[in-house]
Amino acid sequence: QGRALVSMCPLLLCAVNGLQARTFGVWTLLSSVIRCLCAIDIRNRTLYHITLFTFFLALAHFLSEVFIYHTAALTIGVMAPLMVASFSILGMLIGLQYLEVEALSQNKKKN
Repeated sequence: QGRALVSMCPLLLCAVNGLQARTFGVWTLLSSVIRCLCAIDIRNRTLYHITLFTFFLALAHFLSEVFIYHTAALTIGVMAPLMVASFSILGMLIGLQYLEVEALSQNKKKN
């Protein structure tokens, strides 16, 4: 009976169940909230680092799905989040330099 059930269910349709889909949805919502909060308070270094980490996690997740687990193909649907994560990491690393310079200049003003 188990084999019959497996043969009726194509691999791609059975690869994700409802729990996994909802977990990914909650992760996406959490990431967007963190990113919005960082956009509001861009000078908060801790929040900036957490936001940067969310982009690294997203990049690692999609790369692992394509190259390690082979559960996704390099289509536009996968390339879009890979590009967003990559460009966001690059932009945030550049912005981090300005954040560090600003923190140093504020410390000099205090002394």
